[in-house]
Amino acid sequence: MSANTTYLAPGEGETVFTVSASPIKFGVGALGELGADAQALGMKRVALFVDPHVLASAPGDTALRALRGAGVDVAIYDQARCEPNSDSFEAAAAFARDGSCDGFVSLGGGSVMDTAKAANLLSTYPDELIAYVNAPIGRAKPIPGRLKPHIACPTTCGTGSETTGITIVDLKSVGLKTGIASPLLKPSLAIVDPTATETLPGGVVAASGFDVLTHAVESYTARPYTSRPKPAQPSQRPPYQGSTPYNDIGSIAAIRLGGRYLVRAVRDAGDREARHQLMFASTLAGLAFGSAGVHIPHAMSYSVATLRHEFVASGYEERDPMVPHGIAVVINAPAAFRFTAAANPARHLEAAAALGVDVRGAAPEDAGEVLAQAFIKLMRETGLPSGIAALGYRESDLPALAEGAYAQQRPLVMAPRSVSRQDLEGLYRNALRYW
Repeated sequence: MSANTTYLAPGEGETVFTVSASPIKFGVGALGELGADAQALGMKRVALFVDPHVLASAPGDTALRALRGAGVDVAIYDQARCEPNSDSFEAAAAFARDGSCDGFVSLGGGSVMDTAKAANLLSTYPDELIAYVNAPIGRAKPIPGRLKPHIACPTTCGTGSETTGITIVDLKSVGLKTGIASPLLKPSLAIVDPTATETLPGGVVAASGFDVLTHAVESYTARPYTSRPKPAQPSQRPPYQGSTPYNDIGSIAAIRLGGRYLVRAVRDAGDREARHQLMFASTLAGLAFGSAGVHIPHAMSYSVATLRHEFVASGYEERDPMVPHGIAVVINAPAAFRFTAAANPARHLEAAAALGVDVRGAAPEDAGEVLAQAFIKLMRETGLPSGIAALGYRESDLPALAEGAYAQQRPLVMAPRSVSRQDLEGLYRNALRYW
């Protein structure tokens, strides 16, 4: 097995973790305060990044009225791509450079928020996109300084991008999905108004809701922060630190909320309690994984989302064929958790119990299968594909999938077990079909 990460025994490694949370405003009616919040951050002319469907919706109207009512000039960019790629990031950056804006507002799902982060970075400190992309795919150039203020307003209950310093992109030059990670990318303020999710199609809620669950379970089962070496300088602590006592609180709470409300939120658009609680779970999971990190399911997701573009998910029929991020992640989760459970069976059983599984009598060697079956049950109840074969992948695709996933060392080093290319190929084989 390839040791792509170094593990230390308790007491030999890191003894400090850091918490750098974004300011958050959460609750019904929060979006109506957007104009006042933009003013407070000194914004006079903002670049509003928004999906055209959202722009035409009630949240879009609320946001525009709030900004204009506060006397803030608005330049609208409604060309953000669902599952953005390097071309769409560059186009967004060009808009931001030409717009003479002093701040950013993003209103939409993770793709819109990530596009605004990238546009802010590339317009403030111009360089090639790949310069800032995480190593080993990119050059991992540090962001030189502070960015312009950015208010992120999610309209989906899943990505947690409003709380993180991460932006994800399909890098066309290398044919891989990857990202940029820096605390400086974190929005200045997250405005989370759960009413924005009330009109979402059930399929979109399913895809984004499973992103919540996988974020939370991956953070909860990530290698402990104490297993990393102490840095030579405090500034060298990575953005992803591993599981910590602080992150565990948000992770386990998000898992409980997801287990209780995900199916209800998908099946009944009128179930306001379920959709609002799932939005809160998304915020909790975003705070947790933003510093704890995610691991194997997310690393595997980037190949799944990149190598084939022929799947049309429920709720995304008006988009070009693609695998929504939440589906690309969760479709690997059962296979991944079967693999990682041996490293910490107790954590995997605790996650299953938080999802509502009766784990009394389960032995440590059962932990991976118990958690995997909990995910499979939820996937079936919400109409998700039965595995990556349902997305168009075949046995012959497994080496390429594994190669792409193995390049994602930033999340892979947070896994509780080291994972090789051969391991990843086996995990994709296990994920071909679950039922």
